[in-house]
Amino acid sequence: MANLTTRETTRENKTRSGLPLKLPEGARILVVCEDADAERLKTVLQEAGFISEIARSMTEGCEAAKSGRFQVVVSTPLLNDGSWRRLIDIANHYDLGFEVVLGSRNFDLHDWAEAMKDGAFEVFDILSELPRAVETIKTALWAAYLKGAGPTAATPPANAPFVSCPSERGSEACAT
Repeated sequence: MANLTTRETTRENKTRSGLPLKLPEGARILVVCEDADAERLKTVLQEAGFISEIARSMTEGCEAAKSGRFQVVVSTPLLNDGSWRRLIDIANHYDLGFEVVLGSRNFDLHDWAEAMKDGAFEVFDILSELPRAVETIKTALWAAYLKGAGPTAATPPANAPFVSCPSERGSEACAT
C-alpha cells in the first residue's frame, strides 16, 4: 500500500484557538473488522501515530474492549457474530468510557442517524474517507479521555496547564 502522506493525514489537528492537537501518549485503538479493510485502516492509523490492534470478530473485539486498554474502538457495523452495539453495551456496563467509531462501506443518512442515536461517536466511509477517519478518531480519542478512558486520563501530562482548586468555595478560590 502506498504511503499516505496527503495533507489530511500529515497535518496536525488544530483547536479553535489554533493550538496543535497532538495524540496523547499511550493512546490505543481497537479495530474490529473481518476483512482487508482492517489492515488498510491499521496501516493508516500507524502512519498517523496511533497504536492499534485488530480483532477479527465481534466476540474477540468485545473481549479486547473489556480489558480497558483502548480509548477508541473502530468497527464495521455488522460482523458475522454480532453488531457494533455490543461494544456500546460493554462501554456502558463496565463504565470504560471508550468511544465507538463506525467504518462502513455503504450507509445512508437514516443509518447514520440511527448509529448516532444509539451511541456511535461518528460514522465514516471506510473506502473513501480514511484521511477523515484519522481526524475523527483523534477527536473521539480526546472525547474518551474527557470521559475518563485510558491509562493517563486521571493524571494530566506533566507539561499540561493545570488549575489547582484546593477549596470547595468556588472559582474565586482557584489559583492558575
